[in-house]
Amino acid sequence: MVTLVLIPVRTRSPECSVPRTTGVRLNEEDRNHMKANKILTGAALLVAGTLGLSACSGGSGGTNADGKVEMTLWQNSTTGPGQQFWKDAIAAFEAENPNVTITMQSVQNEDMDGKLQTALNAGDAPDIFLQRGGGKLAAMVQAGQLMDLTDKIGDTAKSEISEGSFKAETYQDKVWAMPLAVLPSGFWYSSDLFTKAGITTTPATISDLESAVGKLKSAGVAPIALGGKDAWPAAHWYYNFALRECSPQTIEKTGDSKDFSDGCWLKAAEDLNDFAATTPFNEGFLTTSAQQGAGSSAGLVANHQAAMELMGAWDPGVIASLTPDEKPLPDLAWFPFPEVSGGQGEPGSMMGGVDGYSCSAKAPKECADFLNFIASADQQKAYYAAFSAPPVNKTAQAAVKEPYLQAVLAAYNKAPFVSQWLDTVLGQNVGNALNVAVVDLLAGKSSPQQMIQSVTDAAKKG
Repeated sequence: MVTLVLIPVRTRSPECSVPRTTGVRLNEEDRNHMKANKILTGAALLVAGTLGLSACSGGSGGTNADGKVEMTLWQNSTTGPGQQFWKDAIAAFEAENPNVTITMQSVQNEDMDGKLQTALNAGDAPDIFLQRGGGKLAAMVQAGQLMDLTDKIGDTAKSEISEGSFKAETYQDKVWAMPLAVLPSGFWYSSDLFTKAGITTTPATISDLESAVGKLKSAGVAPIALGGKDAWPAAHWYYNFALRECSPQTIEKTGDSKDFSDGCWLKAAEDLNDFAATTPFNEGFLTTSAQQGAGSSAGLVANHQAAMELMGAWDPGVIASLTPDEKPLPDLAWFPFPEVSGGQGEPGSMMGGVDGYSCSAKAPKECADFLNFIASADQQKAYYAAFSAPPVNKTAQAAVKEPYLQAVLAAYNKAPFVSQWLDTVLGQNVGNALNVAVVDLLAGKSSPQQMIQSVTDAAKKG
């Protein structure tokens, strides 16, 4: 059995750049080692020191005449334990390396890509920063903006992180980021609300999901929370339908060609349109944010205002940060995206991504030392504890106890095919166009045919 992991260039944001995609086929040993991890990385990852975010200034500090090294780091964890993880990790590294000072900035996830690309293009990038991967990584490599880490990865990291995870950060046979999180998509749900609605088994097919939606409505519960305001959460629905309708080969080919002429892309849009017609989402989903506050889609699940949410494996940490006591939701559970009858996708395939951290091309050599440090088993255990997601480090994965994270790992390890997020696969320009087109479809502003045409038009513009 072979697994294809798209390493294109991953997830959600604004004003960034683009490019291409690479397909990597993993053998079964690689696949079994690739663990789901992401935490909130889609929602969080760095921490705001005492700096303001307004300017989000980057800039390599470099080495001073007295041998002191100054570096800047951008991450997307803006609250709670996730932010504290980065503070603690930096403090611990600085204690071991007294000649190094790292200044952190926390950047809202939805703003990260645009601000980072602006800083990179201006030659004022942070030394250390969140790397989405895929087409975005390829674009940075092509522009000469990243440090080649191939020969800078320590032996411990090589032995404790799977080859498959490193392949997700590889382009042109070189490693450009340290993998920290593997983040498969699926449904995070309240088992209490499912029980209240009389749902005894999790949906295995879209028909089952529609049935569950009906039962939840009858029980007076909003079935599915969706943060459509941020676009990418809505687009996740299309990504998953496409994963069921399109073969792995078609997804890989389209990542490079940006050609959506295969009928599976239209069929996926029709599937989503039909499902949306059952009105499964929370009221006002088009103006609901994904991760900011109790009224966000994650907040609705956290406060039992909605039964479930389709999201990446960082969601438990986001949900935990939005519960009344800011602790993990006691009845949280997980199930994979249901199967679609007649699709060309391989059953059990999953949508997900590998997030990591890169060094700017201008960063001092100590940047790679810091990446090796945060990839260590002890730091990865702390990462898991902070973000409520399984760590990428295999030694640290023994610490994973939550049944829902164990379920994620079990499904991920069995998946015959894992695709990067499609907006990452397609690159920034086409990926953003796809996300916007999905929102327009759900808002009733376009048809499935018009949706595919708008993405095709964006691809022609490059």
